Order: sequence, then structure tokens, then C-alpha cells
Amino acid sequence: MESIRKPFQGIINIILFNWHFYAIAITAIIISITLKCSIITLLLILGVLPSLIVSYYVYDYSNLYTLKWLDTLNIKEGELLNIHAGFDETSLLIQNKYTKSKLTTLDFYDENSHTEISIKRARKRYKTDSKTIKICTNKIPFKKESIATIFLIFSAHEIRNQKERNIFFKELHRVLKPNGNIIITEHLRDASNFTAYNIGFLHFLSKNTWLNTFKNADLIIEQQIKITPFITTYKLSKHGSTS
Repeated sequence: MESIRKPFQGIINIILFNWHFYAIAITAIIISITLKCSIITLLLILGVLPSLIVSYYVYDYSNLYTLKWLDTLNIKEGELLNIHAGFDETSLLIQNKYTKSKLTTLDFYDENSHTEISIKRARKRYKTDSKTIKICTNKIPFKKESIATIFLIFSAHEIRNQKERNIFFKELHRVLKPNGNIIITEHLRDASNFTAYNIGFLHFLSKNTWLNTFKNADLIIEQQIKITPFITTYKLSKHGSTS
């Protein structure tokens, strides 16, 4: 299949969606150079450059958007959901990979609850597909035990409120078939991502936070893989189910 992503699309999006951060960083670097503060200049550069390098590696160089890593997860085809938080880079890729399945795309983004400025900029640059169904995190409009596989790729962490996130995952549990799976792909608030993104890693959730969320929704980790050292994917199933 011909790639539908453009060269350097990932890193360009990172810069466009977070331009305020890079504008502040560049301004600070220029000021420190002007004042001949070499150590501060070096520290500022080291604070920005790793995030750009890692972002290019993750979103452009790695096989993240080839979805080849899904081959190791034994995805159950049938009724599929891809749920995003206002910015969808994966639905077309998933549909092209699982052509025998029916994929529905859901968008839980609420500008009043999910206030991340980068998402607002992403939505302005990339229009949401007209077939996407807008939902609330407390209600997924599908019948109980009707979905084979649910994908959440870089989206679930945007639900910052723990109570809201717990309710959302219980809804995922409700619509998931007894032997179905949920695929969660996220950066974690860990040492690797701190090295890459500095304090920006605080936007990600910790492993323990995810584990508590899964446990609260009566979901268990069936499989865990690392797409890169900076990205973790969990394959979840209902507690007590067998694949």
C-alpha cells in the first residue's frame, strides 16, 4: 500500500501544534547568545533539541504509522472502533490494514474539558472526517459486547480527569465483546520520555496511573509491546476472558 503520510509530517505537526513552546525557546536562546551566556545557551539547546530528534524518530522514522507492530497482537477482526481526541491520524491506516472489518471512528474531544492547545491547532489544520461520530466520554453509542477491537492511539491520555477516565474505560469494557481487545498506545511518564521531552513528559500519564485505570474498569493486560523506547502499547482484555 502506498504511504499516505508525507515526509517529515510528524515533526512538522509537532512544531506547528506547539509553536508557542519553540518560539519561547528560540527567543531565550537568542537572548542568551546575545548576552554571551554560553552555558545557559547550551542548556537551552539541550532542552529543545532532544525532543525534536525523538519526535522525528517516533513519528517519521519508526514503523509507527506502518502499523506493522499490530501484527504481533493478533487483532480480532469484525466490528472495530478507532477512538481519537479530536485529531485522527490512524483511521484510514487501520481500515486499509483490516479491509475485511467494519471500522467506525469516534471523537470524544470536548473543548470545555480537553483544553490542550495543540489539539485545537490540529483540528484547525486537519478537518475531522464527516463520517466520524462525536461522542461523550461517559457514553459510547454501541450495544453491550458488540465490538471486537477498540483502538486508542495517543488519545486516552487527553482525558486528564481521573474520574472521567475511569467512566470512559468502563464504557469501553461495556461495548467490548467477551473475547475482544482494546489496544492502547501511549507515551508514558517515564525516564525515557523525560530524557526526550524534559518537563514535557508531565503531559503523559505514568504506568501506575494506567494500571489503576485498567484495574478500575476490570480490564487486564494481555500483552505489552514497545514500538520504540518511547512508546508503549497495551493489549487489554476483559478480566476472566480467554483469547
